[in-house]
Parts: sequence; structure tokens; C-alpha cells
Amino acid sequence: MSRRPLALAVAVLALLAGAPTPARADPGPPGLTWGECADDLPGVPLDPAVRCARLRLPVDWARPHGPTFELAVARRAARVPERRVGTLVFGPGGPGDSGVERIRKGDRFSDEMLDRFDLVSFDPRTVARTAAGVCTPDPTLRRPPIPLADQADFDAAVAYNRALWERCRPTSAVFDHADTLSTVRDLEALRRALGERRLSFHGSSYGTLLGQQYAERHPDRVRAVVLEGVFDHSLSVRPFVRTQAATLQDSFDEFVSWCDRSTDCVLHGRDVRSVWADVLARADRGGYAPRTSFDVTAVALGMLAGPRWPQLAAEIRDMDAGDPPDELRLPIAVAAFCADWPAAVRDYDEYAGLVREAAAVAPDVRYGAGLLAVQTCLGWPSPVRNPPHRLGVHTRTPLLLLNARHDPRTGYAWATNVARQLGRHGRLVTYEGWGHGAYERTPCTIAVVDRYLVDLTVPAPGARCAEG
Repeated sequence: MSRRPLALAVAVLALLAGAPTPARADPGPPGLTWGECADDLPGVPLDPAVRCARLRLPVDWARPHGPTFELAVARRAARVPERRVGTLVFGPGGPGDSGVERIRKGDRFSDEMLDRFDLVSFDPRTVARTAAGVCTPDPTLRRPPIPLADQADFDAAVAYNRALWERCRPTSAVFDHADTLSTVRDLEALRRALGERRLSFHGSSYGTLLGQQYAERHPDRVRAVVLEGVFDHSLSVRPFVRTQAATLQDSFDEFVSWCDRSTDCVLHGRDVRSVWADVLARADRGGYAPRTSFDVTAVALGMLAGPRWPQLAAEIRDMDAGDPPDELRLPIAVAAFCADWPAAVRDYDEYAGLVREAAAVAPDVRYGAGLLAVQTCLGWPSPVRNPPHRLGVHTRTPLLLLNARHDPRTGYAWATNVARQLGRHGRLVTYEGWGHGAYERTPCTIAVVDRYLVDLTVPAPGARCAEG
């Protein structure tokens, strides 16, 4: 019998016997003791307005009295205390981004947010200051290429991943409990520790999944939730890969259109698609070895997020002249992502089918980030702790969704699909521009989010902000 039914039974028996019911001890929220932050960010001096703390929480929420870990938390005090609205918790993206660093830098918030909210964030499980593992590849294993070429490559990728995870696991207490549902429990504990009756939350990119799932499980505790650059957790592997490729192709199309009309593009006057195709063909022939065609695509994936169109044009020009692309560096918190999203791919034939499907919707860029996600999680134990599902949110205040029309990472199709799942409990605002993340793009996007968070003003259906 669980502890709660047992306690209820004891109380009922006591009443029947005419004895007084023993008072239940309320453990209260875990405590936060604020102090000076570690001086561990080069170029970012300590700010007296920012304080840090560590919140001790269960490793496994199913065993609340079992082993614990410490969640690294940072808070930036409201600059105008007499106009303070409350506390706003920022949900970092990635997965793998540091919320502590975001608060230390203070560069992710408007002046009004800095004035009127205590801004709080944290490093999620396995990230930076929160039980981050030491994950070094097995030096005896070759890192498989992206894309994989055959069944031998597929088997090698599974072996490489599993060996990496076995080296990570002993170095992080929370490696096997880093899924977003566990972080939802962490966020609820943080809300209680902060003394906030209801949660005001702004999630970015992968942090929007945390906001969605918190609202789903604690609707009565939601004051306001912003989802910026919306992650769609309802997708199985095939539509995930397809939509990731399609949204990168869309952003590449926008880049080509800019290059055709702008003299700021160093490829202006040339057939940009043809130059790009020649670069990919050179990569296919081994011309940039050990870099592959995926490394070429990753250049576009990184720069279109800005978007940094002039720099992308210059990179393509240089690769066309023979310079290899930089080494792929797209870090991801594996223990979190792979516990949220199953890479249910049995063999190379299934994998190759995904590659073909991505290329069909993305003839120029071929892959998208979805293929990297698949390969990152090949071999992960099944079933995952937090499998994809359609949302069921019923909050008093609708969740505010904000997405760029041309986002190469969290595509507009994801935002519209999540908005459909939310129904009247969500409201999508479209930024008619480019890049990953939309909040600080224009005065309009800032005003939409700020008025929602400060005044709980929900935008009209179909609201849009023009490109910046």
C-alpha cells in the first residue's frame, strides 16, 4: 500500500474510534539560500543584482527519500522593486543550454522584464553546474560518419553510442533521470521554493517542451506560460525527420532569395543553388575529408538560425574555393533528449528510408537537424521515460506561442501543430521573419510577450508581427 492511502486509512480508523487525528507534518518547500555566484563566466563580471543557490532534489522523483542532487539556480532581482510583478522563470533550450549563464548575462530579456520581474533560471539535469557528466568517447571506437553509409556503419553507431553512455553514466547521478517529466517535477519544486503561488514561465526552443508539460500536469499552478520557438513533442521519428528537413529547406530558400536581390551577398549574380550543389558534390567525393556533406549542411543549419546570411554566403564561397567546413559542433544533452524522444530505427534500411524522405522535402539541404537527432539516440534503451504524445492542457490563461515564419530549427509547422493541440488553451503569434527565436526581434514581438507576462493580455487570434 502506498503511503498516502495508508495515511488516509489511519485517519479514518482514528475518527471511528473517537480518537483525535494525528496532524500530518507538512515538510514545506525545499529551501533556497542565495549567495554570490561562482565567477566562472569569462568576460561576464559578477553582478550584485544576481545571486545563486542550489536546490537539493531527489534524483528519482518516484523515490523522494532516495539519493539527491543539487539543481543550480540563479536569480536577477527586479531593477524597479516598487513595480515588481513577481518572479519569471526562464526555461533554457538545447537541450543543453545553461539557464544560470542566461541570468548571469541578462541578455535575453527586455528592459521591462528586467525592471518588473525577478528573473530566475537553472541548469537542467546533466547541464553545466547541475550533475553534468564527464562524457568522453571511447578512444578505441571510430566515430561513425553522418550520414551512415551501410549496415556496418549503423551497427558501429549503436556501439559507439552505448559505449559513450556507459562512460557518462557513472559520472552523473541523474543521467538515467534527465527526461523532461523529471524536470517538470524540479520546476514545481523550484516554484514552491521561490514562494510563488502560481508560475510565470518563458521557455525557449527545447525549453518550450518543459513549459508545455508543466502546464499539462499543473494547470492550476500556471499564471502565464510563453513558448518561444515551439518544440512539437507529438511527432514520431518519421514526421520529426521530415519536418526538420522541410523547415531547414524553407530557411535556405529564403537565404537564396535574399542573395538574388541583395548586393550584400558575396554570391550575388551567381546561381547560388548551383554553387551550393557543387559544394555538396565535392563533399560526396571526399573533397573535404574527413568532413562530410552533413558537415556542409550543418554550416547552413548554424548560420540560418541567426540568420547570418552574409556570413553564410561567405562560407559557401570559401567552400566552393576548396576550404573545408568547420567541424560539426551541435552539442546536445543526450540524457535529456534521448529520454524524451525515441529513435525507433531498427536497421540501416529504415535509416536510409529516413535519409531519402528528408531529401525528398529538402532537395538542397538534404538532411536537417532531425538526422543528427536520430543518430544521437540510436541504441537508447526502449521504452523511453517520456514518450511523445499529444498535449492535453487546460489552463485558465491560454499559453502564448511565438514562432518565426521561417525558423530553421523549430519550424512554423511545429508551432501550428502545437497550437491545434492546445485549442482554446493556446494562442499563436506569428513573427513574419527569419531565424530561431523571435522574442527580441522587433518592438512588436517584445510588446506581445511583455504585455502577456505583465498584464496577462492574450493577443487576438491570428496576431502577427511584421519582419524586423
